Amino acid sequence: MGSPTRPVEGIPRALTIAGSDSGGGAGIQADLKTFMALGCHGMSAVTALTAQNTRGVTAIHDVPPDFVEAQIDAVVTDIGVDAAKTGMLSSGEIIEGVARAVERHGISNLVVDPVSVATSGAQLLRDDAVAALMERLLPRALIVTPNLQEAALLTGRAIDSTDAMKDAATEIRDLGPRTVLVKGGHLHEERAVDVFFDGTTHHEIAAPRFDTEDTHGTGCVLSAAIAARLAHGDRLIDAVQTAKEFVTGAIERGLKIGSGYGPVNPAWGSAP
Repeated sequence: MGSPTRPVEGIPRALTIAGSDSGGGAGIQADLKTFMALGCHGMSAVTALTAQNTRGVTAIHDVPPDFVEAQIDAVVTDIGVDAAKTGMLSSGEIIEGVARAVERHGISNLVVDPVSVATSGAQLLRDDAVAALMERLLPRALIVTPNLQEAALLTGRAIDSTDAMKDAATEIRDLGPRTVLVKGGHLHEERAVDVFFDGTTHHEIAAPRFDTEDTHGTGCVLSAAIAARLAHGDRLIDAVQTAKEFVTGAIERGLKIGSGYGPVNPAWGSAP
């Protein structure tokens, strides 16, 4: 992966390649809060600007793909990247640019969160981008972290049980990522169970479920937490389990702000 000539002493370096959420609940804002909470120096390559609040997304302005690449190049060649994550990549052209930069700089600790729809229901991944995501970016991922809707998009079928999640994880891994984490938060079962597939074994990772609508940014915080722990040098399975615990705390202490879906709280560990 990218290494600078003068590393930041003692501080793991984590990069988010994602969209901006003007409401501060998801996207690069949630990622950078998570990186800081988990002891990383956070950096960003902004892929899109959104006009967004707790009620929804009212406008999206994509960043030109060459400028997305330029941001990644600037960060990697000077500061270096120990782990990176992707979030909102709305077009095939942006995905192509990100894939080129990841390949060019040898970023191996790559967490791909295949963001397709916001918590409010707004579509964030264009139809023409799905093929680019599967063909160009997933084969470069150390881990991909789809929720049930995103896993259905990648597999072409509905996923409505833990067994179906395991089948989907196996099928998605065939697209090229080294590992897959299918998130089961939308199953509405007694506990929130995710399925991690390492190519050999399906691991069920469970956590308590909370009666709350303040879940905006859940997927962003989980994938950012995995990237942060990878930047610290954790084994992947340990990074996933720690990230699950972290996002569970962030959901439990979600912020009741705005009149829609409030955000989870990545700063819960330091909150008064």
